[in-house]
Amino acid sequence: MTAKRKQRLAVVFLILLGVGVATSLALTAFQENMLYFYDPTQILAGEAPENKKIRVGGMVVDKSVERATDSLKIKFDLTDYKNIITVQYEGILPDLFREGQGIVAIGKMQADGQFHASEVLAKHDENYMPPEVARSLEKQAKSEQENSAE
Repeated sequence: MTAKRKQRLAVVFLILLGVGVATSLALTAFQENMLYFYDPTQILAGEAPENKKIRVGGMVVDKSVERATDSLKIKFDLTDYKNIITVQYEGILPDLFREGQGIVAIGKMQADGQFHASEVLAKHDENYMPPEVARSLEKQAKSEQENSAE
């Protein structure tokens, strides 16, 4: 093999190595920034990772909203009509947030069994529900129908 050929082979190898490293870095960054959606039943079944940012959705349980008098802390229960989890949030809630409302909260599941939200999103009118929440509630309703038919 000539010196020129060895040099070309080395350049091709370095280019392939660079592309491989760039691809692996991009995939790693993409994986770390993905927000997976879970419903309360999946979270209580242990499917959601602890201390990793996720989205959880469902309906705010009636009469479950507790607001702190001296701060912006709020605690409420979230349900998919099968199971309930407690969500803690500190900040200003969306204007459309209320009991019986479909919401999506972004945050981390803690070891104490509570979900600590960093952001709360509420639907914008009566006809809209986040697609993940709608699918989750549909799935729960179907499984309840199947269980009652047995």
